Amino acid sequence: MTQLITSNVKKLRLDFLNVRNTSSLIFEPISIEDAVMQSDPFGSTPNWHIAHVTWFFQKILEKYKQDVGKNSINTDYLNSYYQRYRKLLPKPDRGKFPRPRVSETLKYRSLIEDMFLKFLDYIEKNNSLVRNLAYDIELANQHEMQHQELLVYDLQHYFQRFEDPKDNYEPKITKKTKPMIDGADIEQDMVRISGGIYELGFSGDDFCYDNEIPEHKTYLNPYQIDRYPVTNREFIDFIDSGGYQDYRFWLSDGWDLVKEKEWKAPLYWQKIDRDWYKKDFGGLNKVQPNEPVTNVSYYEADAYSKWVGKRLPTEAEWEKAASWNEDLKRKTMYPWGDHLPLDINANLLESWKWAPTPIGSYPQGRSHYGCHQMIGDVWEWTSSEYVLYPGFSSKFSEYTDKWAINQKVLRGGSFATPRLQIRNSYRNYFKPHERIPFSGFRCVRDLL
Repeated sequence: MTQLITSNVKKLRLDFLNVRNTSSLIFEPISIEDAVMQSDPFGSTPNWHIAHVTWFFQKILEKYKQDVGKNSINTDYLNSYYQRYRKLLPKPDRGKFPRPRVSETLKYRSLIEDMFLKFLDYIEKNNSLVRNLAYDIELANQHEMQHQELLVYDLQHYFQRFEDPKDNYEPKITKKTKPMIDGADIEQDMVRISGGIYELGFSGDDFCYDNEIPEHKTYLNPYQIDRYPVTNREFIDFIDSGGYQDYRFWLSDGWDLVKEKEWKAPLYWQKIDRDWYKKDFGGLNKVQPNEPVTNVSYYEADAYSKWVGKRLPTEAEWEKAASWNEDLKRKTMYPWGDHLPLDINANLLESWKWAPTPIGSYPQGRSHYGCHQMIGDVWEWTSSEYVLYPGFSSKFSEYTDKWAINQKVLRGGSFATPRLQIRNSYRNYFKPHERIPFSGFRCVRDLL
């Protein structure tokens, strides 16, 4: 194995401390009563999230022969995915087992954190950081970032059940900024993307998930893609036109769900008098017309696309629109270039806005082709099935590989995605009926 310079340990330590601090910021406002509730089989209790990500760090320590010993607790409740760790608690049952107790979770979290920091100190002192170890540590950090976003999903879903608008999650940090562009003056249009061979996937030297590689060639026909994500105003037009009542726009499974679940609008929307309202982290408010629509399933995104005479992009079409720079003749890590997201580029978790921002809010985040908000605000459904790239090789078994069936790829991140988590090549995946993720979409049209 190739040895790495010890300065990388400093970055891993800093990322570890930052990610654990962010999780604490999200978790601290939650009462003990709310911390052990699971509002939907899709999600988890807040307490489970905090304990599970700590358990993952424990598993990294154990993998590298660190004696956890008395620092551990009964972790049988914290594994729902990994067959190799034997005992599984089925995901829908997490709320039925409020264990470990919240006080135990917080103590466990502190003890494992101390052990992990000592482990990092040992690695740095002995100049013993190798690539596989570095990847596993980074993966543990990234894993916790993923659960930060999942925790925000669960908080949104849990607190919306209470009719009192004041009975809500109250974030420790909230930032509100005035949009840089008046969304009312923005008209949705499309940009042209040339066809040809495109190299799909991650091409950098930094961390990526194993499902983002290997980079490989794919052929694209020329197409147009929406400059902005589809907005609430546009989606309301679909609703008002009877889109949820017309089978012609729906895939068969989606139409069955519309009838069975009586879907009439995106998740969390409610009609009060003649207006649509939604309870979110800002309380009960009118649906903002110029914000990207969110909490829609793949089926709803696909139906809207057909209604408007377009279609959903493939993940390769989405990635080229976000990544390719015709002037540089290469891909960039983000739509705006290669530097990490700043407040002027995108609305991500550390923006602390707790909601999508109006379209046009981030002109300095647009891609070379002129597409806005491809990173942040809402995940964007693509028409691509989640399959592993040709030549895939797992770097951590049971993490991305065994899920490659019956799921659709989403790209771009949401307002709850941590900054260090997202990039143009990042592949998220959910089942087509799921609406709890902060998912929206933009459309494409063929140019043949």
